Amino acid sequence: MSEETMPKAESPETAALAAQAKSASGKGPPPVHLWNPPFSRDLDIRIARDGTWWHEGTVIKREALVRLFASILKLEDGKYFLVTPVEKVGITVDDAPFVAIDADPDEAGIRFTTNVGDTVLADKDHAIRVELHPETGEPSPYIHIRRGLEALIDRKTFYRLVDMARVEGDRMIVHSGGEDFELGSVG
Repeated sequence: MSEETMPKAESPETAALAAQAKSASGKGPPPVHLWNPPFSRDLDIRIARDGTWWHEGTVIKREALVRLFASILKLEDGKYFLVTPVEKVGITVDDAPFVAIDADPDEAGIRFTTNVGDTVLADKDHAIRVELHPETGEPSPYIHIRRGLEALIDRKTFYRLVDMARVEGDRMIVHSGGEDFELGSVG
């Protein structure tokens, strides 16, 4: 992507961060796990539970910019950061940083796609887990995407998983990548 076609960020600080990330990543996913710059500051960037990215109270509408920022997202000690080789800035994540928007079965198992274009096969390294709300019992299902970062599985995709599940006793189980994952209880 040339500099002219790179989406403009909403502020000079996010533009600088995007430029650093773009130049550092080259081809393929950025090696975020190798980057350990000192903490710089917090930015007013928030990822809402529905996967929408916000900057200073305004939705970031440029999909390419959201995907670029998602590629440099890092989780450390329960906090989320956007990192480049020279800068680490804190951001806020309401729930999970990504949303799994689709799941398709294939010969290897169940392949998930996120709102930022990641695709993973549910397996030992990309586990599905379901948390139940302590008061309502409503499920919040997640799948591990990379390096501690998870995607909240959206409602329609979770219903598709339930349709794929087999029942063992009172448990709903899906099988993928050589692993069984419990979705919840029947009834």
